[in-house]
Amino acid sequence: MVWIQFIFSAAVVVIAAIKLAEYGDIIAVRTKLGGVIVGTIFLAGATSLPELLASFSAFRAGAPNLAAGNFFGSNMVNMLLLALVDLVNFQVPLLRRVAVTHALTAALTTILMLIAAVSILGQIDLTIGWVGWDSIVIMVIYFGGVWLIQRESQGPVAAAGPAALEPGPEFPSLLKGAVGFLAATAVLLLVVPMLVSSSMGIAAVTGLGTGFVGTALLSVVTSLPELLAALAAMRIGAFDMAVGNLFGSSVFNMFALGLADFFYVDGRFLGAIDQNFALVALLGLLLTNMALLGNLARVERKVLFVEIDTLLIIVTYLLGMYLLFVRGIGV
Repeated sequence: MVWIQFIFSAAVVVIAAIKLAEYGDIIAVRTKLGGVIVGTIFLAGATSLPELLASFSAFRAGAPNLAAGNFFGSNMVNMLLLALVDLVNFQVPLLRRVAVTHALTAALTTILMLIAAVSILGQIDLTIGWVGWDSIVIMVIYFGGVWLIQRESQGPVAAAGPAALEPGPEFPSLLKGAVGFLAATAVLLLVVPMLVSSSMGIAAVTGLGTGFVGTALLSVVTSLPELLAALAAMRIGAFDMAVGNLFGSSVFNMFALGLADFFYVDGRFLGAIDQNFALVALLGLLLTNMALLGNLARVERKVLFVEIDTLLIIVTYLLGMYLLFVRGIGV
């Protein structure tokens, strides 16, 4: 029964998140935001909303490890999805044809994950009220990084790019986009608690622990909208938006990790979770830097039709998940 509940709620969450991204795209086009900003900030935030809502539900259920596994695991999954999208687009290497601006997003993600890992291992118990200083630092650096990304995307290189196309008369209005966005968010608010509850049930039935289930299972479900949004962007040739969505989702997850601390009233969030989550953060950091290297390197190296960097990301993800399983994270 718990598996049926999980599959049903997961399907509804994915569908609602897809609609959220679609309506978010309408808002982005109508407000004339740039492609990099749309993918890195707006679309990434929309498709990452399930992770944030899942963490709130996990807190209410008394399972902070499930929330932590979802946040950190989603960053690992995002880099796996980036490799899979690149694999689908094997004719032209995706990472080698997108803006170097995404290197800033990947670097920002790396910094935030490193801060989280150091905080988990260091157990620096400094708080303002119940909120940890580490969470506040993560959020402040996120906003500073977003400002820098926006500044760079509006620089001379961005200005020299192709002009954005004006939406046609049949394109949905900003009002329709806003109403649809709010409706999809409402559906997520209703269904995500069911998804979290079933995830906890699976953890109890299988004995894997909420931390591993959050990292290996819940994070995959809440990251599926990113995959579908990236594939949709690929189909229309919006490569920057596809990569920006996945890199941007990872950096937004770290912002959401800090924000979630305000809703975890039992103390400092990063101090309440299993210290082994530092390993998940480091694995996410490793995968992000591998993707960053693929973005910056302009030399094509293939095994048959598969890029070596793409293959290495997939293999590293699978080995990392095996390591987390052996370590029994969050049991």
